[in-house]
Amino acid sequence: MINRELLLKELTFKFARSGGAGGQHVNKVSSKVLLQWHISESMCLNEDEKTLISSVLSNRINKESVFQLECDTDRSQLKNKELAIERFFHIIQTALTPTKARKKTKIPYCKVLDRLDRKAKQAEKKNNRRWSGD
Repeated sequence: MINRELLLKELTFKFARSGGAGGQHVNKVSSKVLLQWHISESMCLNEDEKTLISSVLSNRINKESVFQLECDTDRSQLKNKELAIERFFHIIQTALTPTKARKKTKIPYCKVLDRLDRKAKQAEKKNNRRWSGD
């Protein structure tokens, strides 16, 4: 389990003007939040967890190993910051949960017999339709 308080201290936030509808308010207020986290400099995670996160979240990480997440869903900067933090913790938690290995299943013998029986009936039907030149 990761320590949320320590991880929160490692996050940096940048704010920008959010695009989209909203009129003059959008042009004046920087409500868009850009969350950044340096994975390689993190003190909360060990090396195995860092490599796991880097491989799973490779599409969100740039060349300097900085995880980036932006949020501009709300008009309030504070709400966008809270939403970005919650999304960040959810993404990290899902990246750290191990995926279950798929168990191979064997087809039951009765199902194999059913399939072979259907194939035999279909073949017999096709043979009965065939024209014989006797």
